[in-house]
Amino acid sequence: MARPSMLIALGALAAATVACAPVDETATTAAASPTSSTACTKDQLTLVNQGKLTIGTDKPAFEPWFKDDDPANGQGFESAVAYAVAGELGFDRDEVQWETVKFDTAFAPGEKRFDFDINQVSITPDRAKAVDFSNGYYTVKQSVVTLGDGKFAGAASLAELKDAKIGVQVGTTALDAVKSVIQPSAEPNVYNEQIDSINALKNGQIDALVLDLPTAFYVTAAQVEGSKIVGQFSATGGGPEEFGLVMEKGSGLKSCVDKAVDKLKSNGDLDKIEQQWLSEAAGAPELK
Repeated sequence: MARPSMLIALGALAAATVACAPVDETATTAAASPTSSTACTKDQLTLVNQGKLTIGTDKPAFEPWFKDDDPANGQGFESAVAYAVAGELGFDRDEVQWETVKFDTAFAPGEKRFDFDINQVSITPDRAKAVDFSNGYYTVKQSVVTLGDGKFAGAASLAELKDAKIGVQVGTTALDAVKSVIQPSAEPNVYNEQIDSINALKNGQIDALVLDLPTAFYVTAAQVEGSKIVGQFSATGGGPEEFGLVMEKGSGLKSCVDKAVDKLKSNGDLDKIEQQWLSEAAGAPELK
């Protein structure tokens, strides 16, 4: 550890060096203190495309998270949340641009083409090794969907689903929930895309589909005629499962995005957005 006198001397030398150096606007921006009042203003943020906030999500973008497969229209829960966060960061609607990002690519290691991604990505310790997450913006439960006349349509408990052939999308916490919570006797069918698992249910290739609850309401209302939500259940035995905004590991935006999410929670805006787009999700029975 350096002595106090040496620290003072080094500090003075650093100050003199900075004073004599030519002003570099980029370096000045990068060096701005994260605790300063301007640290989270638009002109202080390091962005993928300077002057624009780039937000990633998958395609197709399903309801109720997005409406009409158009993330840019501000409709649907996650589109509305994305624009609300953008607003807290100082961006107008025309300063936001969307980037198509495959679901499991969003939280894979490596450089990102977005400032943050919003796509029902649950915060998990393993994923957090590769990317940064914002504070959670939605607490989610998993659900079980079957055909209305299916063998397991009347299941009232998780134990009654043990012998069901279950379908899930790869890379999702639904897959973890099936294996750790339902623990079926047969390995679940795993699909690369959500639409493939939905078609498998339609075609009778699986008995049940496990996915997050709000999506289940859209599946039963608009995608699989005659299907029903058997019930909902917690994906883990520990704390709540939450969706988070995904950022590149070590992102300088994290503290600012966290502040934006927390502000939307504290002022009630996040609750209002949830009530507008996800209010149906409270009605499914609980599976124990």
